[in-house]
Amino acid sequence: MPTSWLIPIDSYCERIGAAFWAEPLNAVTNGAFILAALYAFWLWLRKGATDWPALWLIGVTTIVGIGSFLFHTFANRWSLLADVLPIAVFIYSYFLLAMRRYLGLGLFAAIAVTVLFAVFNTFFDRLWFSLFPGVTLNGSVSYLPAALAMLTVGIVCWARSERKAGRALLLAGGVFALSLFFRSVDDAVCSSWAVGTHFLWHVFNALVLGILMVAAITHAPRKGTGHVQG
Repeated sequence: MPTSWLIPIDSYCERIGAAFWAEPLNAVTNGAFILAALYAFWLWLRKGATDWPALWLIGVTTIVGIGSFLFHTFANRWSLLADVLPIAVFIYSYFLLAMRRYLGLGLFAAIAVTVLFAVFNTFFDRLWFSLFPGVTLNGSVSYLPAALAMLTVGIVCWARSERKAGRALLLAGGVFALSLFFRSVDDAVCSSWAVGTHFLWHVFNALVLGILMVAAITHAPRKGTGHVQG
């Protein structure tokens, strides 16, 4: 592996050295993602074990936990990719599922809207910093489109009388906002709270993914469509 991929990264309050266990809370709290995935898998089995898009989300959530654990232990460039890429896969996978399952869009329309969301996501940082220069939110700006998507799609679902999906997305969006708060203030609290707050990002973010997976599993699509029942 090229040396450049091994360059150490020190991004969080808890890390005070280069050791594997230099971020113990940030590392072990990734177990929350695994617990969320296990609960969703148990529910998936109870619901008939045939919902393959939901199973995909469960698998990705498991990888999110593993990838984040690797980053908060090895803390270098290759493990950073192991951390951020699975999160991106979950976001776009769930957005596509929401377009199909909750809003009932056809496959090509759902893909097109997902691509538009990805483009918006790509340029969001530039837009944000043009409006709020210097406001970095401790590296959390890139996650704001996901929060906006949950809240927006939740409101649309509610307006279209898809109340169960709407409630789940709005709840997930609210918890995600709290999760982003803890991610954003991690560096700011270092002087008074040595372990920081990033570990709470893991705990609440795992809850967000759990809420979203349960919603996907319990809102089964109608036969032959991507639209939800009820």
